Amino acid sequence: MWPFSLLWSTDRTKARAVIEAKRAERDRLVASAPEFSPRHDQFLKAGAHEIVSRIEKGDWTAREVVEAYISQAAKAHIATNCLTEVLFQQALKLAEELDAEFAATKKLRGPLHGVPFSAKVFNIAGFDTSIGFTTWANRPATTDAVLVSQLMSLGAVPIAKTNVPQTMFSFECNNPLWGRTTNPYNSKYTCGGSSGGEAALLAMDGSAFGIGSDVGGSLRIPAAYCGVYGLKPSFGRVSKAGAQSANPAFEGIKSVTGPMARNVNDLELFCQAIFGLQDETHSDYTFVPMPYRRPDLPKRLKFGYYTADGFAKASPAAARAVTETVEALKAQDHECIEIEIPDVSDSLEIYLALVSADGYKRMTSPIGPDPMEPSLFLPVYGSRIPALIRTFGAWVVERILGDKLFAKFIRASRIKTVSETNYWAEQRNKWNTMFYEKVWNQYGLDGIICPVQAMPQIPHGGSTTVNSLVVSTALYNLVDSPVGILPVTHVDAHKDQITEAWTSPDSSKRSVLMEQRLYTAANPMYNPIEMDRMPVSVQIVGRKWEDEKVVAMMSIVDDILGPNRGFGPRGFMNHVTS
Repeated sequence: MWPFSLLWSTDRTKARAVIEAKRAERDRLVASAPEFSPRHDQFLKAGAHEIVSRIEKGDWTAREVVEAYISQAAKAHIATNCLTEVLFQQALKLAEELDAEFAATKKLRGPLHGVPFSAKVFNIAGFDTSIGFTTWANRPATTDAVLVSQLMSLGAVPIAKTNVPQTMFSFECNNPLWGRTTNPYNSKYTCGGSSGGEAALLAMDGSAFGIGSDVGGSLRIPAAYCGVYGLKPSFGRVSKAGAQSANPAFEGIKSVTGPMARNVNDLELFCQAIFGLQDETHSDYTFVPMPYRRPDLPKRLKFGYYTADGFAKASPAAARAVTETVEALKAQDHECIEIEIPDVSDSLEIYLALVSADGYKRMTSPIGPDPMEPSLFLPVYGSRIPALIRTFGAWVVERILGDKLFAKFIRASRIKTVSETNYWAEQRNKWNTMFYEKVWNQYGLDGIICPVQAMPQIPHGGSTTVNSLVVSTALYNLVDSPVGILPVTHVDAHKDQITEAWTSPDSSKRSVLMEQRLYTAANPMYNPIEMDRMPVSVQIVGRKWEDEKVVAMMSIVDDILGPNRGFGPRGFMNHVTS
C-alpha cells in the first residue's frame, strides 16, 4: 500500500501549495483596493436605480461608483472572508470605458450602466470557478457565463466572485481552498450557503447586487441569515449556462439562478433587465425566454401564512417575523388566513431520495486530496451504508428514539437503481400536483408568507446536525415556486425567549430529535441572547411563473413594514452604529 500512500501524500502537499498560492494572490489583490473615503458613503447608500440615474444626470461617474464599492468590498472581505476571485483592476478599467462611452455618446449602455455586481459560481473569462476545490483551481474560464455576458452588455460591472461551501451542498460556507465565511452580524454564526459569500458581501454594501443559485435554499437561506433581499425565480427564467456545478447533469431537483440585492427595487430592476433576454449560445436547453410581464395586482391581496410546517416548530424569532408581517398586512386591509400545508416530511423524503440516488458520487468526485467538510459527512456517508445497517438504524431511530420522520429520511437516503430513481421522480411530480391543488387552488391565494427556517441563523458547524432544516426551503424547489426573501426584523433577546410551547413533549407529529437539538438540549442551538440583533426574514411565495407578482408583493410588504427596520443600503452599518 505504501506507493499509494506516497501518492496521496504528494497530492495533499500539492493541494496545500495551491491553497497558499491562491490565498496569497487574493490577499494581494484585496490590498490593492482604493482606501475607503467618507466620500464613498454617498455611493454605497444608493441602490442600482439611483446609481444609474445619477450617472445619466452627470452627477456621478461609473469610475467613482465602482471605486467606492471596491473599497467597501475589501472591508467586507477582511471582516467576513467573503471573496474568492478579485476583479478590482479589471472593474475599474471597465468603468472608465463606460465613462468614455457615455461622454462620447451621452447614452447609457443599458439599464445597469455603472452598477457594480458580484457573482457566485458563474464563469468570468480569465478567472477560476473553483467551488472551493483545489483540483479546480488554476483553471480559468475562457468565456463568460451567459448571465454575466448579459449583465455586462447592459452596463453592469463585475467586481468579484464570492465564496461557497465545498460542493455547494450545505447551508454553511466553508471549503479547504478559501476557508470559512462568517456572518457580518455575528462572527460566531454562519452567513449561510451556498450563496454565503454573496450574502455577506451584500449585507456590508460591498456590491450593489449579486447573482446566486438555489437548489434547496442556497440563495434564500444566506439572504435570510445576512438580512438581504433575494429572489428564487421559477425554473428556466434566468440562464444557467456557464454556472459551474459539482453535479451539472443532476435534474432530480431543478437548480435555478436568481438575484440578491439590498432592496426590492433592485430585484425588480434585475428582472426587468434580464427576463426574456435570448441566450444566443443555446447552451442552457432549459432556458425559457419569457419576457418580463408587469403584474396587475388586486387592491386587496389574499395571503396564506403558517408558522409551523409540521417538521419542527419555528423558533420564537422566526414565528414573530411571520406574525408581525401578517399583522402589518391586515392593518392595511389585506386578507391573511392561516393555512395548513401538506406534510413537508414527505417533500423532504422525496428530495433526499432524488439527491442521494448515486450516493453523491458525482458531486464529491472533485474533492480529490482535499478533506471533506464535516457538513457533508452525514448525507454522503449516510447514503452509502449497507442496507442491513440502514434498516437497523432506521428501526432504532423510530422505535427507540421515537422519531418517525428521521427514520423515514434514513430509509430514503441511499443509492438507487435507475428504476428506483424514476419512481421518486414520479412521486415528485405527484406531490407537485397535489400541493397546487390543496394549497393554491383550495385557498385561492395570491401568495404565501412563511418562515425561511425554524432558526434565524445557525452557529458554525451547526449544519452537521440540523441539515434537515432545509425542508422549509427545499419544499419550494420541489414544487418550483418563485420565492422572495424579505428581512423583517431582528432577534430580540427579551421578546424571543423560549416558552413552554417550545419545550413541551407534544411533538409526536414533528421531529423529536430536531426539536430537542434546537430547543431542549443541554446546549440548545436556539439562543436568542447569542443571536440578539441578528436578522430574521420571511419567505414570500408565489405560483409558478408568477415571479413578477412575487417581487410586486415583496414591494408592498416592504413598504407596509416601513423603512426603519435596519435593512437596505447602509442598513447594516446603521444597525451596527446604533
